[in-house]
Amino acid sequence: MFFTDRGIEELAQRRGEDGVTLGWLAEKLTEFVDVYPEHEAAIERLATWLARDDDED
Repeated sequence: MFFTDRGIEELAQRRGEDGVTLGWLAEKLTEFVDVYPEHEAAIERLATWLARDDDED
C-alpha cells in the first residue's frame, strides 16, 4: 500500500455511504486549494482527469 492510499481508505470508510455531487466535490477541491495553494497543480490535474475520464484519446 502506498502512503497516499491511507487517506483514500479513510475517505471510503468515513464517507463511503454518503451521496455527493460533483458540485460538492468541486467546492471541496476549491476550499482545499485555498488552504493549501502549493497543491494547486495536483488538484488541477486531478480535476481535469476526472472531467475528461470518458473522453477517448
